[in-house]
Amino acid sequence: MSDSTGIKNNNNSNTFDAIVIGSGISGGWAAKELCEKGLKTIVLERGRNVEHLKDYPTMNLNRWELPHRGQITEAQKRQNPLISKAAGYDEATKHFFIQDKDHPYIQEKPFDWIRGYQVGGKSLTWGRSCQRWSDWDFSAPQRYGYAVDWPIRYNDIAPWYSHAENFIGVCGSVENIESMPDGEFLPPMEFNAVEKHFKKTIWEKYQRYYIPGRWAHITEEKDIYRQQGRTQCQNRDRCMRGCPFGGYFSSVSSTLPWAKRTGNLTIRPFSVVHSVIYDEQQQKAIGVRVIDAQTKEAMEFYAKIIFVNASALNSNLILLNSTSKRFPNGLGNDNGLMGKYICFHNYRGSMNAEFPGMEDQYYKVRRITECVIPNYRNLKKLETDFKGGYVIFSGGYRKTKYYEESEGIGAAYKQSLEEPGGWGMYMYMQGETIPKESNHVRLSNKEKDAYGMPLLITSVGYDDNDDKMVADFLEQGKQMFEAAGAINIQTNDSKQPPGLDIHEMGGIRMGRDPKTSLLNEWNQLHQCKNVLVTDGACMTSTGNQSPSILYMALTARAVDHVVNELKKGTL
Repeated sequence: MSDSTGIKNNNNSNTFDAIVIGSGISGGWAAKELCEKGLKTIVLERGRNVEHLKDYPTMNLNRWELPHRGQITEAQKRQNPLISKAAGYDEATKHFFIQDKDHPYIQEKPFDWIRGYQVGGKSLTWGRSCQRWSDWDFSAPQRYGYAVDWPIRYNDIAPWYSHAENFIGVCGSVENIESMPDGEFLPPMEFNAVEKHFKKTIWEKYQRYYIPGRWAHITEEKDIYRQQGRTQCQNRDRCMRGCPFGGYFSSVSSTLPWAKRTGNLTIRPFSVVHSVIYDEQQQKAIGVRVIDAQTKEAMEFYAKIIFVNASALNSNLILLNSTSKRFPNGLGNDNGLMGKYICFHNYRGSMNAEFPGMEDQYYKVRRITECVIPNYRNLKKLETDFKGGYVIFSGGYRKTKYYEESEGIGAAYKQSLEEPGGWGMYMYMQGETIPKESNHVRLSNKEKDAYGMPLLITSVGYDDNDDKMVADFLEQGKQMFEAAGAINIQTNDSKQPPGLDIHEMGGIRMGRDPKTSLLNEWNQLHQCKNVLVTDGACMTSTGNQSPSILYMALTARAVDHVVNELKKGTL
């Protein structure tokens, strides 16, 4: 049946215990945890369905088996000037990214919004880095006077980090580093010769760590992975095509199939969530409005608990668009801060260098993880002219001889491919950005998308703090390379627009005070506690570690709390 607005309603088939908006990293975790606790759960995904193995069309193809050897054509770049800049986007992976023309938005300042709309979301194409935050990350806003204080600390989230790591599989080494806590690790991937040399140098000269990155890859068989149907990483370096072995974590290979086995999961693809429905009399949310992406039909789904995990900017869009008499400016937005304090990670700085010598040493396999220099800036006190810090990702490699000597054709070229050349190493930064009110997103009051929803306006940019941090990284990184004997050091500030880092955060931040934040310590909206946000939108600050493992931990913790509250009858 339909009501007077034309929205299709069927309370029997459209009613669940819980609704999860989005099927990416945090949405998949919400589904897993809710279904395991016995809640009938529907996951609403705006994109197409993707199933493990079945929908990985390029997973086993060699580069030479692709029409353009994996390269993007000039026509493709012209058609998709924005998304074709994304890390990992190529001929073998483009089906997991959007088409620019289908999903417009308004850039008040240059901002590259990278999206992947399908079941699994960007969990199919993420970088897989899983460093934990330390207490220094959680307490930095309070200590240095920016954003607002996080309502949690490391000890609140540590058990949930372990919960997530044990399930997804994270390789890494135990290092006892205060700024980068250890986790539940599988064996790390091996250093090569130049990395061992560099590690020794920067510790002796700077007392800085150089460690194997904590990466979401299975490096040791365990029963929990066998139960998921996953097995050990094969080091194929084809991760973003979808891994047939399930060697890296994604929603499609892990959390969603796990949730489905409970019998409590419904996944509905092609479901564009329009808004969350707030009931004035009950003073809580009762469901969501959805536009079918294929038919444009409007419908509603109902539940006691709603998790908004559409990815940071889309979660802001949905809640800003969730207006009612009680909340005319967006659900839970009494203080007018929703959409503000958007932040991201600063990836502008990078460098490369050559390392003479060690040519009698090589390595056995293609390693698909990177090495990490944990943040060494502004830890216990502010010691620079900028706030925040940065992690450095790095790796050593050997070139083949043809890069140095061959003309790229003929017998000599083919022979040169069999001979290793010299060593090289790269670094790039992942820097904290300081949330500020002027960096924001808002809804257009004029332009709408194909589903009749307001277009999102992005107004996010760099500041002087970001520039100073980039300069510091370029200076310090070069010094470390020089100390290790590197030559031909090339440094670069890409000046790329925000967003290309794919780590957009904030807009619906956590905090202690409803006057200055939108979410409480359990990721519930202060003003509507049966609606929770556990994706990047919830972030109070960015820290300098990769955020995805924190989203997983926050999600599991939030589900545990809200289900207990539901059982008590307090929701």
